[in-house]
Amino acid sequence: MKPFVLQQSVINQQVIVVGNSYLIELEIKREDEIHSIISGNKYRKLKYNLIAAKNEEKNVLLTFGGAFSNHIAATASVGKAFGFKTIGIIRGEELKDKIEGNSTLSYAKQCGMTFKFISRTDFKKKGDSYFIETLKNEFGDFYLIPEGGTNALAIKGCEEILTEGDSDFNYVCAPVGTGGTLAGLINCSKPSQQVLGFSALKGDFLKQDISKFAIKNNWELITDYHFGGYAKINSELITFINQFKKQNNIQLDPVYTGKMMFGIFDLIKKGFFPKGSKILAIHTGGIQGIQGMNTLLKKRQLPLIQ
Repeated sequence: MKPFVLQQSVINQQVIVVGNSYLIELEIKREDEIHSIISGNKYRKLKYNLIAAKNEEKNVLLTFGGAFSNHIAATASVGKAFGFKTIGIIRGEELKDKIEGNSTLSYAKQCGMTFKFISRTDFKKKGDSYFIETLKNEFGDFYLIPEGGTNALAIKGCEEILTEGDSDFNYVCAPVGTGGTLAGLINCSKPSQQVLGFSALKGDFLKQDISKFAIKNNWELITDYHFGGYAKINSELITFINQFKKQNNIQLDPVYTGKMMFGIFDLIKKGFFPKGSKILAIHTGGIQGIQGMNTLLKKRQLPLIQ
């Protein structure tokens, strides 16, 4: 089995802050450029899990996800690249006959992933030991990776995102889905830094999940920029994403990084950040999901993400 090494040189790219009268400096850490699919936090979360799977002599990875899951695409991709068989437990029985029309699932299938489509009710049982045993009875032995990839080994990988060169930033910002990436950033941040998580989900329940792994208290979960909930989007956010790309030549995804950057810009306008602040935003990838999102936007007769 080939060693799991993908990482290229990750750069911090300066971003244009339009109408900034407070001398705010904003840079993006381009974690999205690690790999076209296994990018951003997906690479970070999978890294040590794959090493553990190899050490345990497991050659099958089983995980969970939805219709356009970045995690499903990344897991399928690492399986193909590094010699693992992959199994995806997919939320939504109705998707069984719609694989070819779904960019994420069709890509995962091309990578060799085997699917099991289950109801949303059964999907909620994904953490139950009895349910995991039924999957082992069906598929045999496997290495289990949670939905979104977040576990202790994923946190370890995300703790490698920040480097010594990032120590002069006052704020470190990241989008939040399961909370694993933010916990890793908190753990590797400097005491002088404030870590801000921009939730892609409605509600503040993620605070408890983050607290399970975070070892410092220098963080805050911001819940005002979810745009209605997970994978929810409107014309205002689409316009922002398209304008941001035009101005900075950086593609944002609509589920995570687009909402985070919208939130950062809005907080700058509102004076949230003190004068002279230096902000580092983490680009966690997720670009593969844009094609699927545009399919939905077209059906809703909304502008497309360019």
